[in-house]
Amino acid sequence: MSFSDDVPRVAVIILNWNGWEDTIECLESLYQINYPNYQVILIDNASTDDSIQEIRKYCQGTLKPQSKFYTYQTKNKPIKITEYTEKEVKNLEIFESHNFKPDKNLILIKNFDNHGFAGGNNIGMQFALEKIQVDYVLLLNNDTLADKNFITELINASEKEPKIGIAGSKLLNAYDTEIIDSTGHIIKWGRIVDRGHGEIDKNQYDHKKDVVGAMAAAALYKSHMLKEVGLLDESFITLGEDAELSMRSHKFGWKAKFVPESIVYHKRGKSITKRDVINRMTVLSTKNTTENVLRYGTSKEKVFYSFVLIKEGMFVVFGSLLKRNTMKTWDYTKLILKSYKKIICSLFKS
Repeated sequence: MSFSDDVPRVAVIILNWNGWEDTIECLESLYQINYPNYQVILIDNASTDDSIQEIRKYCQGTLKPQSKFYTYQTKNKPIKITEYTEKEVKNLEIFESHNFKPDKNLILIKNFDNHGFAGGNNIGMQFALEKIQVDYVLLLNNDTLADKNFITELINASEKEPKIGIAGSKLLNAYDTEIIDSTGHIIKWGRIVDRGHGEIDKNQYDHKKDVVGAMAAAALYKSHMLKEVGLLDESFITLGEDAELSMRSHKFGWKAKFVPESIVYHKRGKSITKRDVINRMTVLSTKNTTENVLRYGTSKEKVFYSFVLIKEGMFVVFGSLLKRNTMKTWDYTKLILKSYKKIICSLFKS
């Protein structure tokens, strides 16, 4: 792979927290892509396991990840690591990285604290925009595996229209590649959903389409757009950060494009098995979805979303009566009622 200034420069941001096994598998897929002008920035969100040491071993070529999605390569090892703390990156001048080989270079930023999904990624995005001065920022989950052409296809689509601010890959389930994970953010019943999620892939979405946004598991953002609309909202603890950015960008007049030729495999849900974790995520999802609808929803969208809340409330109550769920029924019901009240009140204010 040769470095080229003839194509837009892309910073690929990957966030790691106690997940080095997935991370090095993701990195290996990334270092085998065919795009000639990209910089990998790995953010470690204050891991408490051996993530840093294991990632160093991978870059040295002494730890070899195995995957059904690729054959491990030795020719691009060792990979040079440039390490910074989160304090150091803020004090850096412009990062000089001329004449480097993209597939043999890694910037590792070590956070002192776990800043969550939004905060951790924002540190990498800010560094990429201010210090490296890239044309695009690509967020890539550490539990993904990338096809060799995925960045090339995203860039080709994005460069065709100056107002395309977001381009999203076709995300497929890594455990069953016939199942769709996401083909872009759309608005359904008043709120952002992942189009096609859970459906069998029958090529029904294999055409480029204007959408509202993209899941940040594999989303390309134009730097000009990010500088105008801002980065991820750190008030969202987890879940819905990418949906908020999609809606915000959409309200600013930026377009988003789903690019089916760009394929990424996602292990979503692998670590979410404990009932208490699922319950917590359900609560956060409801809170954050409600906040997004309040901020950006039209009156019609708010009405539709109010019916979603009614349906959810009925599901929780009847599920509890039949003992088919373990949610703290009254606490979650109060949250739904509170969310419903906020939505209805906002309708009278608009």
